[in-house]
Amino acid sequence: MTVTSKSLPVLFSSASYAFRGGFLVRPFIIALTLGAAGAVFSSLEEDVPAIGSLVPGILFPSRADPQVAQAILTDIATSIMTVVSIVFAILLMTLTLASTQFSPRILVSFIRDRVTQWTLGIFLGTFSYCISALPAARSAPHAFVPVATVTGAMLLAPVCVGWLIYFIHHISNAISVNHIVDRIARETELVIDELMPEPRRPVLELPPSGVVSEGLELVIPSRLSGYIRFIDIPRLRSLALAYRVCLRVQRRVGHFVPEGVALLHVSRGDRVTEGQVLQLLAAIDIGPTRTMQQDVEFGIVQIVDIALRALSPAVNDPTTAISCVDQLTSILIRWAGRAAPPGHFFYPPHVLRLAVPWIGFDGLLDLAFEQIRHYAVADAAVSLRLMRALGDLASTIGEPMLRRRVIDRGKRVLAGCSGRLQQDDFQRLQGRLSILESGMAEEE
Repeated sequence: MTVTSKSLPVLFSSASYAFRGGFLVRPFIIALTLGAAGAVFSSLEEDVPAIGSLVPGILFPSRADPQVAQAILTDIATSIMTVVSIVFAILLMTLTLASTQFSPRILVSFIRDRVTQWTLGIFLGTFSYCISALPAARSAPHAFVPVATVTGAMLLAPVCVGWLIYFIHHISNAISVNHIVDRIARETELVIDELMPEPRRPVLELPPSGVVSEGLELVIPSRLSGYIRFIDIPRLRSLALAYRVCLRVQRRVGHFVPEGVALLHVSRGDRVTEGQVLQLLAAIDIGPTRTMQQDVEFGIVQIVDIALRALSPAVNDPTTAISCVDQLTSILIRWAGRAAPPGHFFYPPHVLRLAVPWIGFDGLLDLAFEQIRHYAVADAAVSLRLMRALGDLASTIGEPMLRRRVIDRGKRVLAGCSGRLQQDDFQRLQGRLSILESGMAEEE
Protein backbone atom coordinates (compact mmCIF):
# COMPACT_ATOMS: atom_id res chain seq x y z
CA MET A 1 0.00 0.00 0.00
CA THR A 2 1.28 3.47 -0.88
CA VAL A 3 0.36 6.14 1.65
CA THR A 4 0.11 9.54 -0.01
CA SER A 5 1.50 12.64 1.66
CA LYS A 6 -0.97 15.39 2.45
CA SER A 7 -1.03 18.79 0.84
CA LEU A 8 0.01 21.85 2.85
CA PRO A 9 -3.55 23.19 3.41
CA VAL A 10 -4.70 19.76 4.57
CA LEU A 11 -1.74 19.51 6.95
CA PHE A 12 -2.45 23.01 8.25
CA SER A 13 -6.12 22.18 8.81
CA SER A 14 -5.22 18.98 10.65
CA ALA A 15 -2.61 20.78 12.76
CA SER A 16 -5.05 23.57 13.59
CA TYR A 17 -7.70 21.05 14.62
CA ALA A 18 -5.15 19.16 16.71
CA PHE A 19 -4.11 22.40 18.42
CA ARG A 20 -7.71 23.21 19.34
CA GLY A 21 -8.34 19.71 20.63
CA GLY A 22 -6.13 17.07 22.15
CA PHE A 23 -3.78 16.52 25.06
CA LEU A 24 -0.65 16.89 22.93
CA VAL A 25 -0.15 20.29 21.34
CA ARG A 26 -1.45 22.92 23.78
CA PRO A 27 -0.21 21.21 27.01
CA PHE A 28 3.14 20.55 25.35
CA ILE A 29 3.53 24.20 24.34
CA ILE A 30 2.63 25.42 27.85
CA ALA A 31 5.00 22.93 29.50
CA LEU A 32 7.80 23.79 27.07
CA THR A 33 7.30 27.52 27.60
CA LEU A 34 7.41 27.33 31.39
CA GLY A 35 10.33 24.91 31.29
CA ALA A 36 12.28 27.28 29.05
CA ALA A 37 11.35 30.16 31.34
CA GLY A 38 12.83 28.33 34.33
CA ALA A 39 16.09 27.62 32.52
CA VAL A 40 16.43 31.12 31.03
CA PHE A 41 15.42 32.92 34.22
CA SER A 42 17.88 30.98 36.41
CA SER A 43 20.70 31.55 33.90
CA LEU A 44 19.89 35.26 33.68
CA GLU A 45 19.81 35.55 37.44
CA GLU A 46 23.26 33.97 37.67
CA ASP A 47 24.62 36.47 35.14
CA VAL A 48 22.89 39.41 36.84
CA PRO A 49 22.89 38.71 40.61
CA ALA A 50 21.09 41.99 41.31
CA ILE A 51 17.85 40.36 40.15
CA GLY A 52 17.75 38.22 43.30
CA SER A 53 18.02 41.27 45.54
CA LEU A 54 14.69 42.54 44.20
CA VAL A 55 12.86 39.71 45.98
CA PRO A 56 11.67 40.72 49.48
CA GLY A 57 13.46 38.87 52.24
CA ILE A 58 10.21 37.73 53.78
CA LEU A 59 9.50 35.61 50.70
CA PHE A 60 12.86 33.86 50.69
CA PRO A 61 14.90 34.54 53.87
CA SER A 62 17.52 31.79 53.36
CA ARG A 63 19.64 33.17 50.52
CA ALA A 64 22.95 31.56 51.30
CA ASP A 65 22.04 27.86 51.45
CA PRO A 66 21.57 26.20 48.02
CA GLN A 67 20.16 23.08 49.69
CA VAL A 68 17.06 25.04 50.75
CA ALA A 69 16.45 26.11 47.16
CA GLN A 70 17.00 22.55 45.96
CA ALA A 71 14.57 21.21 48.56
CA ILE A 72 11.88 23.75 47.58
CA LEU A 73 12.18 23.04 43.86
CA THR A 74 12.25 19.28 44.40
CA ASP A 75 9.26 19.29 46.74
CA ILE A 76 7.16 21.41 44.38
CA ALA A 77 8.06 19.24 41.38
CA THR A 78 7.27 15.94 43.13
CA SER A 79 4.04 17.29 44.66
CA ILE A 80 2.82 18.59 41.32
CA MET A 81 3.44 15.28 39.57
CA THR A 82 1.70 13.37 42.37
CA VAL A 83 -1.36 15.61 42.18
CA VAL A 84 -1.57 15.57 38.39
CA SER A 85 -1.25 11.76 38.33
CA ILE A 86 -4.08 11.28 40.83
CA VAL A 87 -6.36 13.92 39.31
CA PHE A 88 -6.03 12.70 35.75
CA ALA A 89 -6.40 9.06 36.78
CA ILE A 90 -9.72 9.98 38.40
CA LEU A 91 -10.62 12.05 35.34
CA LEU A 92 -10.02 9.15 32.97
CA MET A 93 -12.15 6.90 35.15
CA THR A 94 -14.92 9.51 35.14
CA LEU A 95 -14.75 9.88 31.37
CA THR A 96 -14.90 6.11 30.97
CA LEU A 97 -18.09 5.97 33.03
CA ALA A 98 -19.56 8.92 31.12
CA SER A 99 -18.77 7.35 27.77
CA THR A 100 -20.40 4.11 28.89
CA GLN A 101 -23.55 5.88 30.02
CA PHE A 102 -23.90 8.37 27.18
CA SER A 103 -21.77 7.53 24.12
CA PRO A 104 -18.12 6.66 23.46
CA ARG A 105 -18.00 9.45 20.87
CA ILE A 106 -18.40 12.17 23.53
CA LEU A 107 -14.77 11.60 24.56
CA VAL A 108 -13.84 13.82 21.62
CA SER A 109 -15.56 16.81 23.22
CA PHE A 110 -13.83 16.19 26.57
CA ILE A 111 -10.41 15.95 24.94
CA ARG A 112 -11.08 19.23 23.12
CA ASP A 113 -12.02 20.99 26.38
CA ARG A 114 -9.61 23.91 26.80
CA VAL A 115 -9.80 24.00 30.61
CA THR A 116 -8.63 20.39 30.77
CA GLN A 117 -5.81 21.13 28.34
CA TRP A 118 -4.71 24.21 30.28
CA THR A 119 -4.83 22.27 33.55
CA LEU A 120 -2.51 19.60 32.22
CA GLY A 121 -0.26 22.25 30.64
CA ILE A 122 0.04 24.39 33.79
CA PHE A 123 0.81 21.42 36.04
CA LEU A 124 3.37 19.94 33.65
CA GLY A 125 4.75 23.43 33.03
CA THR A 126 5.30 24.01 36.76
CA PHE A 127 7.08 20.66 36.97
CA SER A 128 9.25 21.58 33.96
CA TYR A 129 9.99 25.00 35.47
CA CYS A 130 11.25 23.44 38.71
CA ILE A 131 13.32 20.77 36.97
CA SER A 132 14.88 23.35 34.60
CA ALA A 133 15.78 25.66 37.47
CA LEU A 134 17.11 22.92 39.76
CA PRO A 135 20.65 22.67 38.26
CA ALA A 136 21.24 26.38 38.97
CA ALA A 137 20.95 25.82 42.75
CA ARG A 138 24.36 24.30 43.51
CA SER A 139 27.07 24.26 46.16
CA ALA A 140 30.10 23.66 43.89
CA PRO A 141 32.29 24.94 42.34
CA HIS A 142 30.81 28.07 43.92
CA ALA A 143 27.56 28.32 45.85
CA PHE A 144 24.64 29.96 44.07
CA VAL A 145 20.99 30.36 45.05
CA PRO A 146 18.59 31.46 42.27
CA VAL A 147 16.39 33.45 44.65
CA ALA A 148 14.06 35.00 42.07
CA THR A 149 13.69 31.74 40.14
CA VAL A 150 12.79 29.79 43.29
CA THR A 151 10.36 32.54 44.27
CA GLY A 152 8.72 32.11 40.87
CA ALA A 153 8.28 28.40 41.60
CA MET A 154 6.80 29.24 45.00
CA LEU A 155 4.28 31.53 43.26
CA LEU A 156 3.42 28.88 40.67
CA ALA A 157 2.55 26.40 43.43
CA PRO A 158 -0.47 28.35 44.81
CA VAL A 159 -1.51 29.09 41.21
CA CYS A 160 -1.66 25.34 40.62
CA VAL A 161 -3.69 24.84 43.80
CA GLY A 162 -6.20 27.51 42.75
CA TRP A 163 -6.39 26.14 39.22
CA LEU A 164 -6.95 22.62 40.60
CA ILE A 165 -9.96 23.85 42.58
CA TYR A 166 -11.33 25.55 39.48
CA PHE A 167 -10.70 22.43 37.40
CA ILE A 168 -12.60 20.20 39.83
CA HIS A 169 -15.52 22.65 39.72
CA HIS A 170 -15.38 22.78 35.93
CA ILE A 171 -15.21 19.04 35.36
CA SER A 172 -18.07 18.38 37.80
CA ASN A 173 -20.25 20.59 35.59
CA ALA A 174 -18.77 19.32 32.33
CA ILE A 175 -19.84 15.72 32.89
CA SER A 176 -23.51 16.65 33.25
CA VAL A 177 -25.45 15.48 30.21
CA ASN A 178 -27.00 18.88 29.48
CA HIS A 179 -23.56 20.47 29.41
CA ILE A 180 -22.22 17.72 27.16
CA VAL A 181 -25.06 18.03 24.66
CA ASP A 182 -24.88 21.81 24.66
CA ARG A 183 -21.13 21.76 24.01
CA ILE A 184 -21.52 19.36 21.08
CA ALA A 185 -24.33 21.49 19.64
CA ARG A 186 -22.32 24.71 19.89
CA GLU A 187 -19.34 23.10 18.17
CA THR A 188 -21.60 21.74 15.42
CA GLU A 189 -23.06 25.19 14.87
CA LEU A 190 -19.54 26.60 14.54
CA VAL A 191 -18.86 24.06 11.80
CA ILE A 192 -22.07 25.19 10.05
CA ASP A 193 -20.96 28.82 10.35
CA GLU A 194 -17.61 28.02 8.72
CA LEU A 195 -19.03 25.75 6.05
CA MET A 196 -22.17 27.76 5.25
CA PRO A 197 -21.58 31.45 6.03
CA GLU A 198 -24.20 32.85 3.64
CA PRO A 199 -27.92 33.12 4.52
CA ARG A 200 -30.33 30.96 2.54
CA ARG A 201 -31.89 32.51 -0.53
CA PRO A 202 -34.31 30.94 -3.03
CA VAL A 203 -32.12 29.63 -5.84
CA LEU A 204 -32.61 27.42 -8.87
CA GLU A 205 -30.23 24.48 -8.59
CA LEU A 206 -29.01 22.79 -11.72
CA PRO A 207 -29.46 19.03 -11.70
CA PRO A 208 -26.17 17.12 -11.56
CA SER A 209 -26.97 15.32 -14.81
CA GLY A 210 -27.10 18.65 -16.61
CA VAL A 211 -23.64 19.82 -15.62
CA VAL A 212 -21.51 16.74 -16.24
CA SER A 213 -20.78 17.15 -19.92
CA GLU A 214 -18.31 14.32 -20.36
CA GLY A 215 -17.76 10.85 -19.02
CA LEU A 216 -15.72 10.39 -15.85
CA GLU A 217 -13.59 7.56 -17.17
CA LEU A 218 -10.68 7.36 -14.70
CA VAL A 219 -11.36 5.89 -11.26
CA ILE A 220 -8.89 6.86 -8.53
CA PRO A 221 -9.19 4.45 -5.59
CA SER A 222 -8.33 5.34 -2.04
CA ARG A 223 -4.82 4.33 -1.02
CA LEU A 224 -5.78 3.76 2.62
CA SER A 225 -8.86 2.95 4.68
CA GLY A 226 -10.47 5.55 6.92
CA TYR A 227 -12.97 8.35 7.29
CA ILE A 228 -12.90 11.41 5.06
CA ARG A 229 -12.14 14.22 7.51
CA PHE A 230 -11.32 17.19 5.31
CA ILE A 231 -11.54 18.03 1.60
CA ASP A 232 -9.32 20.83 0.35
CA ILE A 233 -11.77 22.17 -2.23
CA PRO A 234 -9.63 25.11 -3.50
CA ARG A 235 -6.72 22.72 -4.05
CA LEU A 236 -8.82 20.19 -5.98
CA ARG A 237 -10.38 22.96 -8.06
CA SER A 238 -7.00 24.42 -9.00
CA LEU A 239 -5.60 20.99 -9.85
CA ALA A 240 -8.63 20.19 -12.02
CA LEU A 241 -8.12 23.46 -13.89
CA ALA A 242 -4.39 22.85 -14.29
CA TYR A 243 -4.90 19.31 -15.57
CA ARG A 244 -7.90 20.37 -17.73
CA VAL A 245 -10.11 17.63 -16.29
CA CYS A 246 -13.35 17.27 -14.34
CA LEU A 247 -13.22 15.74 -10.84
CA ARG A 248 -15.99 14.20 -8.80
CA VAL A 249 -15.50 13.21 -5.16
CA GLN A 250 -17.46 10.00 -4.63
CA ARG A 251 -18.21 10.20 -0.90
CA ARG A 252 -19.08 12.92 1.58
CA VAL A 253 -17.00 14.18 4.46
CA GLY A 254 -17.50 11.75 7.35
CA HIS A 255 -18.01 8.69 5.15
CA PHE A 256 -15.75 5.65 5.50
CA VAL A 257 -13.69 4.73 2.43
CA PRO A 258 -12.03 1.30 2.37
CA GLU A 259 -8.70 0.94 0.63
CA GLY A 260 -9.17 0.23 -3.05
CA VAL A 261 -12.68 1.73 -3.25
CA ALA A 262 -13.25 4.61 -5.67
CA LEU A 263 -12.56 7.98 -4.06
CA LEU A 264 -12.37 10.20 -7.16
CA HIS A 265 -13.68 9.98 -10.70
CA VAL A 266 -11.77 11.94 -13.33
CA SER A 267 -12.59 12.79 -16.93
CA ARG A 268 -9.91 12.51 -19.61
CA GLY A 269 -7.78 10.07 -17.67
CA ASP A 270 -5.10 10.23 -20.37
CA ARG A 271 -4.20 13.73 -19.11
CA VAL A 272 -3.46 12.58 -15.53
CA THR A 273 -0.14 10.99 -14.58
CA GLU A 274 0.60 8.91 -11.50
CA GLY A 275 2.30 11.88 -9.83
CA GLN A 276 -0.75 14.02 -10.46
CA VAL A 277 -2.99 11.30 -9.01
CA LEU A 278 -0.96 11.48 -5.81
CA GLN A 279 -1.45 15.25 -5.70
CA LEU A 280 -5.21 14.80 -6.05
CA LEU A 281 -5.29 12.23 -3.24
CA ALA A 282 -3.16 14.50 -1.04
CA ALA A 283 -5.96 17.09 -1.08
CA ILE A 284 -8.26 14.75 0.87
CA ASP A 285 -7.52 13.97 4.52
CA ILE A 286 -8.43 10.42 5.54
CA GLY A 287 -7.98 9.17 9.08
CA PRO A 288 -9.10 6.49 11.55
CA THR A 289 -11.67 8.70 13.32
CA ARG A 290 -14.20 11.34 12.32
CA THR A 291 -13.53 14.96 13.25
CA MET A 292 -15.51 18.19 13.37
CA GLN A 293 -13.45 20.02 10.74
CA GLN A 294 -16.13 19.85 8.02
CA ASP A 295 -18.37 17.10 9.37
CA VAL A 296 -21.69 18.53 10.56
CA GLU A 297 -23.17 15.03 10.57
CA PHE A 298 -20.70 13.87 13.21
CA GLY A 299 -21.97 16.42 15.73
CA ILE A 300 -25.56 15.32 15.11
CA VAL A 301 -24.59 11.65 15.40
CA GLN A 302 -23.07 12.27 18.84
CA ILE A 303 -26.24 13.92 20.15
CA VAL A 304 -28.46 11.22 18.62
CA ASP A 305 -26.32 8.55 20.30
CA ILE A 306 -26.94 10.16 23.69
CA ALA A 307 -30.68 10.34 23.00
CA LEU A 308 -30.84 6.68 21.97
CA ARG A 309 -28.97 5.60 25.09
CA ALA A 310 -31.42 7.62 27.17
CA LEU A 311 -34.39 5.93 25.46
CA SER A 312 -33.05 2.42 25.97
CA PRO A 313 -34.90 0.25 28.53
CA ALA A 314 -31.72 -0.01 30.62
CA VAL A 315 -31.55 3.76 31.12
CA ASN A 316 -35.12 5.01 30.53
CA ASP A 317 -34.31 8.73 30.80
CA PRO A 318 -36.74 10.66 28.58
CA THR A 319 -35.61 14.00 30.03
CA THR A 320 -32.16 13.54 28.52
CA ALA A 321 -33.71 12.53 25.19
CA ILE A 322 -35.83 15.70 25.24
CA SER A 323 -32.71 17.82 25.85
CA CYS A 324 -31.09 16.17 22.84
CA VAL A 325 -34.15 16.90 20.69
CA ASP A 326 -34.02 20.56 21.73
CA GLN A 327 -30.36 20.91 20.73
CA LEU A 328 -30.90 19.04 17.45
CA THR A 329 -33.68 21.50 16.66
CA SER A 330 -31.29 24.39 17.21
CA ILE A 331 -28.75 22.83 14.84
CA LEU A 332 -31.35 22.17 12.13
CA ILE A 333 -32.70 25.72 12.37
CA ARG A 334 -29.15 27.02 11.90
CA TRP A 335 -28.65 24.71 8.89
CA ALA A 336 -32.01 25.56 7.30
CA GLY A 337 -31.26 29.27 7.55
CA ARG A 338 -28.01 29.01 5.60
CA ALA A 339 -27.27 28.58 1.92
CA ALA A 340 -26.12 25.04 1.15
CA PRO A 341 -22.37 24.66 0.58
CA PRO A 342 -21.56 24.73 -3.15
CA GLY A 343 -21.26 21.30 -4.68
CA HIS A 344 -20.34 22.21 -8.28
CA PHE A 345 -17.44 24.43 -9.28
CA PHE A 346 -17.07 25.80 -12.81
CA TYR A 347 -14.21 27.46 -14.66
CA PRO A 348 -14.68 28.88 -17.17
CA PRO A 349 -18.48 29.30 -16.84
CA HIS A 350 -20.49 26.21 -17.88
CA VAL A 351 -17.36 24.02 -17.69
CA LEU A 352 -17.60 21.80 -14.64
CA ARG A 353 -14.27 21.29 -12.88
CA LEU A 354 -15.19 19.80 -9.53
CA ALA A 355 -18.25 18.11 -7.95
CA VAL A 356 -18.29 17.58 -4.17
CA PRO A 357 -21.24 15.84 -2.45
CA TRP A 358 -22.83 17.35 0.68
CA ILE A 359 -25.71 16.08 2.75
CA GLY A 360 -29.05 17.68 1.92
CA PHE A 361 -31.81 18.93 4.18
CA ASP A 362 -33.76 15.65 3.94
CA GLY A 363 -30.74 13.60 4.92
CA LEU A 364 -29.87 15.85 7.84
CA LEU A 365 -33.48 15.88 9.06
CA ASP A 366 -33.66 12.07 8.99
CA LEU A 367 -30.25 11.75 10.64
CA ALA A 368 -31.36 13.97 13.50
CA PHE A 369 -34.87 12.73 14.19
CA GLU A 370 -35.64 9.41 12.46
CA GLN A 371 -33.96 7.05 14.92
CA ILE A 372 -35.28 8.99 17.90
CA ARG A 373 -38.77 8.86 16.38
CA HIS A 374 -38.48 5.11 15.90
CA TYR A 375 -37.48 4.36 19.49
CA ALA A 376 -39.80 6.93 21.09
CA VAL A 377 -43.10 5.66 19.61
CA ALA A 378 -44.26 4.51 23.06
CA ASP A 379 -42.93 7.56 24.94
CA ALA A 380 -45.48 10.37 24.99
CA ALA A 381 -43.14 13.04 26.35
CA VAL A 382 -40.44 12.52 23.74
CA SER A 383 -42.91 12.16 20.86
CA LEU A 384 -44.67 15.36 21.86
CA ARG A 385 -41.36 17.20 22.05
CA LEU A 386 -40.41 15.83 18.64
CA MET A 387 -43.61 17.19 17.16
CA ARG A 388 -43.06 20.57 18.78
CA ALA A 389 -39.47 20.60 17.53
CA LEU A 390 -40.68 20.02 14.00
CA GLY A 391 -43.14 22.88 14.49
CA ASP A 392 -40.35 25.19 15.66
CA LEU A 393 -38.27 24.18 12.66
CA ALA A 394 -41.12 24.70 10.20
CA SER A 395 -41.86 28.15 11.63
CA THR A 396 -38.35 29.34 10.68
CA ILE A 397 -38.44 28.00 7.11
CA GLY A 398 -39.77 30.16 4.32
CA GLU A 399 -39.52 27.69 1.44
CA PRO A 400 -42.77 25.69 0.97
CA MET A 401 -40.91 22.64 -0.31
CA LEU A 402 -38.81 22.36 2.84
CA ARG A 403 -41.84 22.99 5.03
CA ARG A 404 -43.66 20.10 3.36
CA ARG A 405 -40.74 17.82 4.15
CA VAL A 406 -40.89 18.80 7.81
CA ILE A 407 -44.66 18.19 7.86
CA ASP A 408 -44.09 14.73 6.35
CA ARG A 409 -41.81 13.91 9.28
CA GLY A 410 -44.53 15.04 11.66
CA LYS A 411 -46.98 12.67 9.99
CA ARG A 412 -44.45 9.87 10.47
CA VAL A 413 -44.27 10.63 14.18
CA LEU A 414 -48.05 10.47 14.46
CA ALA A 415 -48.31 7.27 12.41
CA GLY A 416 -45.64 5.55 14.49
CA CYS A 417 -47.39 6.41 17.75
CA SER A 418 -50.78 5.16 16.55
CA GLY A 419 -51.93 2.44 18.91
CA ARG A 420 -48.85 2.88 21.15
CA LEU A 421 -49.93 5.88 23.24
CA GLN A 422 -52.92 6.51 25.46
CA GLN A 423 -55.81 8.30 23.80
CA ASP A 424 -55.24 11.60 25.62
CA ASP A 425 -51.57 11.71 24.64
CA PHE A 426 -52.36 10.74 21.06
CA GLN A 427 -54.92 13.56 20.80
CA ARG A 428 -52.33 16.04 22.04
CA LEU A 429 -49.95 14.74 19.41
CA GLN A 430 -52.63 15.23 16.74
CA GLY A 431 -53.10 18.78 17.95
CA ARG A 432 -49.43 19.54 17.58
CA LEU A 433 -49.45 18.07 14.09
CA SER A 434 -52.31 20.42 13.23
CA ILE A 435 -50.24 23.34 14.50
CA LEU A 436 -47.31 22.09 12.45
CA GLU A 437 -49.43 21.89 9.33
CA SER A 438 -50.75 25.38 9.91
CA GLY A 439 -47.15 26.62 9.94
CA MET A 440 -47.23 27.99 13.48
CA ALA A 441 -44.86 26.83 16.20
CA GLU A 442 -46.59 26.03 19.45
CA GLU A 443 -46.33 28.68 22.12
CA GLU A 444 -46.08 27.44 25.64
